[in-house]
Amino acid sequence: MFVLKEPQTMGRVEWILLFALAAIWGGSFFLYKVLVEHLPPLTVVLGRVSFAAIALLAIVYLSGLRMPTSPRAWGAFFVMGALNNVIPFTLIAWGETRIASGLAAILNATTPLFTILLAHVLTREERLTAKKIVGALFCLLGVIVLIGPSAVHRLSLGSIAQLAVLGAAASYGFAGIYGRRFKDTSPLVTAAGQFSASALLTIPLALAADRPWRLAAPSWETWSAMLALALLCTAIAYVMYFRILAAAGATNVSLVTFLVPIGALLLGINFLGERLTASDIAGMLLIFAGLAAIDGRALALLGRLRESRERRAV
Repeated sequence: MFVLKEPQTMGRVEWILLFALAAIWGGSFFLYKVLVEHLPPLTVVLGRVSFAAIALLAIVYLSGLRMPTSPRAWGAFFVMGALNNVIPFTLIAWGETRIASGLAAILNATTPLFTILLAHVLTREERLTAKKIVGALFCLLGVIVLIGPSAVHRLSLGSIAQLAVLGAAASYGFAGIYGRRFKDTSPLVTAAGQFSASALLTIPLALAADRPWRLAAPSWETWSAMLALALLCTAIAYVMYFRILAAAGATNVSLVTFLVPIGALLLGINFLGERLTASDIAGMLLIFAGLAAIDGRALALLGRLRESRERRAV
């Protein structure tokens, strides 16, 4: 059992970063869908982690930081890279060759459920509580409402693709817990280390499975989507991810998976002329209610206000 000191609440900065991260990752399912139309899944993953690693390593050294050289540190980077990048990225990319990105988003939103259960078993500080269970279920229901009931009708655990995305969510849950050991390491160094390790893990897999040298030269649209996925949705996003993880813990950072569909919706409204529907509003309200239940501070404030009114009434 891991013995970790796990903060239980989110500060204002962490909430801002969480919503920004959701907005950035909101486009990742769309970019995956664009890329797997032209490239095999492992090649997409290789491009994502390789470009992200190059960018992050450059930023590390330009910032005056240095990467660790000990085998123990790099062993941890390889484990984190496998759990947080190689396994889930590959499963989601492959899954989206067979299912809609909206359905993949619903399945990916089970990450906090896996995290809550795994943290209860693997840590002493993040115990399972009623508010976490209720909050997670409210958020999951909100994501389902937001995406639409038609996607739920297609949900079948007998589908290998759907099981693959659920496997990705479980892997993210393990990564969120394992990643707490990097709380004393610079988020930038942690991100650079795990993506460098991920690239080294993915190179032989992509070469063996996809034989990318036989593929047609990618178009500029494909290159643009790959760079956006690698640099914005990966390099920049994971620095933010590790910042939240170090400050607020595995369960709190996993809440981003509930907010990603909202980020995608807001991007669509601003750039694609999409409009909010009643189900969109209902879904967002359910998600925010779940976040409030898990965070606990809003409920605590309501409790204090009620106690104050009762004392005044007496």
